[in-house]
Amino acid sequence: MKFVIAPDSFKGGLTAKQAAETMAAGIKRVYPDAEYALVPMADGGEGTVQSLVDATAGQLVTAQVHDPFDHLTNADYGMLGDGHTAVIEMAAASGIQFINDQTANPLVTTTYGTGELILDAIKRGAKKIIIGIGGSATVDGGAGMAQALGVKLLKADGKPIGFGGGALADLDRIDVSQVDPRVAQATIAIASDVTNPLTGDDGAAPVFGPQKGATPEMVKTLDHNLHHYAQVIARDTGRNIEQAAGAGAAGGLGAGLLAFTNAQMEHGVELVINATGLKEKAAGADFVFTGEGGIDFQTKFGKTPYGVAKACKSVAHQAPVIVLAGNIGKGVDSLYTKDAIDAIFATPAGAKPLAKALEDARQDIAQTAENVARLIKATRQ
Repeated sequence: MKFVIAPDSFKGGLTAKQAAETMAAGIKRVYPDAEYALVPMADGGEGTVQSLVDATAGQLVTAQVHDPFDHLTNADYGMLGDGHTAVIEMAAASGIQFINDQTANPLVTTTYGTGELILDAIKRGAKKIIIGIGGSATVDGGAGMAQALGVKLLKADGKPIGFGGGALADLDRIDVSQVDPRVAQATIAIASDVTNPLTGDDGAAPVFGPQKGATPEMVKTLDHNLHHYAQVIARDTGRNIEQAAGAGAAGGLGAGLLAFTNAQMEHGVELVINATGLKEKAAGADFVFTGEGGIDFQTKFGKTPYGVAKACKSVAHQAPVIVLAGNIGKGVDSLYTKDAIDAIFATPAGAKPLAKALEDARQDIAQTAENVARLIKATRQ
């Protein structure tokens, strides 16, 4: 019998790898001699780097880069087991964890450190880069990222503009002649399910700016500046990115990547499925276990358990897909389809405070996995 175990992390409790190992430990109490394929998963958000490193026997790399306020910090990214694919979470260098209520100011915060991570990965031999762009502290349109890659964003007097969304008002012209040629040779897959354009009512500034400290007046300024930025990009590079789906993601970092690198938007969970080889590992599976900290009706819109279920059912049609979750929310009935999820089980053993549930996560997940395995065994006798 073959079990494929491919969960996301249980945030605050277990990494995806730990969750997979814990589920396997519970099932092995019932099926000690079964075949097990453990595939740590993610959906392109927080935890993607660690999951892909674990799933591919890769390694974490630490680089000294600049945070959103241009201060030095250390940030990790992953080099996958194939030796030529890097995975980066932009939040590691440019994330919202670097700001607070007193310091948040998207007029000045920059994605420069994210560009430094991309460049470091390319210099280490990365030919493909997967970049998760959630959790940013910035609304600079990816301008800082571009500057780190060698793109010259110049004022009318030929001097570089400053950092942050506020500085985009000074942009007069763009010079890409000094960009390292290896940047153009690398392919970048942007892991994002955000479809917002760069500007307008649904753009980066109105939708995401307030989360990063933008006042209503700042939102107007940022949206105006991003429109100007997009116009200069179109004129000087020939790339029209202002209304591109996903251009507004991460305060417009999506736009910067589309404008200045060989990038394209992709669904996060699908990127992880491909990078981990999940479908190949799921071939011949008898049962699939997946899960994460919480599951509800939104899970079908790009979350890990639903993506895993669809992928595994495409190669192991008869294998039931079982989800273990720390919390089961509203609307999960919509997840039950013949080509997706077959059963969902809550893992906490009884009602308990969140802190206690996180403390008990490992033993509760293992016990639930064992209980499901015992049910499977009983129905097969």
